[in-house]
Amino acid sequence: MQNATKTPKRLLVALTLAAAFGGFAATAIREATQAPARAAPAATDTAALAPATVGALPTAVNGQPLPSLAPMLARVTPAVVSVHTKQRVRVSPFGNDPMFRRMFPELTQERINESLGSGVIVDAGNGYILTNHHVIEGADEVSVTLADGRTLSANFVGSDPDTDIAVMQVKADGLAALPLVSADTLRVGDFVVAVGNPFGIGQTVTSGIVSAVGRSGLRGLGFQNFIQTDASINPGNSGGALVNLNGELVGINTASFNPRGSMAGNIGLSFAIPTGLARNIMDQLIANDGVVIRGAFGVETQPVTRQLAQGLGLDDARGALVNRVYSGSAAAAAGVELGDVIVAADDQRIDGPDALRNFEGLQRVGSRVALDIRRDGEPMTLQVELREQPRTLAGVDLDERLDGAVFAELPERLRQAGANGVLVESVANGSRAAGSGLRAGDVVVAANSGRFDDLPGFRASFTRSPAQLVLRVVRGGRPYNALMR
Repeated sequence: MQNATKTPKRLLVALTLAAAFGGFAATAIREATQAPARAAPAATDTAALAPATVGALPTAVNGQPLPSLAPMLARVTPAVVSVHTKQRVRVSPFGNDPMFRRMFPELTQERINESLGSGVIVDAGNGYILTNHHVIEGADEVSVTLADGRTLSANFVGSDPDTDIAVMQVKADGLAALPLVSADTLRVGDFVVAVGNPFGIGQTVTSGIVSAVGRSGLRGLGFQNFIQTDASINPGNSGGALVNLNGELVGINTASFNPRGSMAGNIGLSFAIPTGLARNIMDQLIANDGVVIRGAFGVETQPVTRQLAQGLGLDDARGALVNRVYSGSAAAAAGVELGDVIVAADDQRIDGPDALRNFEGLQRVGSRVALDIRRDGEPMTLQVELREQPRTLAGVDLDERLDGAVFAELPERLRQAGANGVLVESVANGSRAAGSGLRAGDVVVAANSGRFDDLPGFRASFTRSPAQLVLRVVRGGRPYNALMR
């Protein structure tokens, strides 16, 4: 009777220890039961065998198999790849000073920077892989490692820094691809799974829920329409897959938020690019030789202050107030006028110029958009068919004094950080623009030709060229005035 009493107590102790030590206890028990047989005296104390008996996990609960993501992940993980990049950089003790580099070339050394990321095979037949622009940006060599261990050289198809989408291509047999489904059906609370290569430790799976959809307003991340999730996305996960419980691709993992920096780890604020946007950009990059052609309304807008709202007869101080309509633009053709306030686009709320610009940047040429506006306080709806937005502009087309310079739109991540103006994309050696001191990478924020915020506004400001042309230029964070001769 006494032995019968002790045995349940020992079983209770064993169960308590297994619960307290989790995987440690389970691992120890498994190793003990799987160890090779050894010559030993026969066990006579049945209580000593209790941990091995109770440590095994049940295969079913109430007659139902335990739920597991393993069958779904067996289909998903072969389509997720690790991306390796190499970039050759020349390092000099004199920094970037060109004169000293020429004087002491023997002191300049070549260094190879390597980085890791993730990617998703979305077309097995053609070998197309989706990843993030920032994963492959500036890379001289890119290779991918498949889940089966094969490493393949990847060709660059194209990328779009403003949506952080890039497309690569590999040539190989036996590739697996993930089906893309619209993320429009995602709801807050839906379960999702992230697959990637965080910190370069190897393919890793994390899970969570959809925390928000249509997330925007994050500084420095370009055009935004993110899926927010609490599934862990850490450095190296970028470009990996976000899938639903059917194993279908709903997003491309792109960023995590941590006030102490990305290397501090994930705190449950992670973001993915929805597949609808990713597919749109991918199709354009493939069809247009690596270029994305965006549609444009052709307007400049400003915020609606409380004073302006009262003067315009608006109930709320929100929306984008039109202060310029470009000639020949989509907005002009649709009948948009100065003083109109855009409050929604395709039923998406527009609170200000940033929201309108973000919406515009996600549309392709030819898209038809319903603009909800307020004109003299009265609601109206205008149908606008977006027209092509120029990507670059030759300076000589504006003014002969800008000959040799090519201007482009600012990267959207700079605009999200509060910058306005145009980027000097390139300057030809020996040109008039070069002689006046312009350099590639300069940002022109103002000019005495007229007011502007972006490339169309810069072009429109040259309706009448001034006798003396002065540009306000920011270089390396420092502003100066450049007289164009």
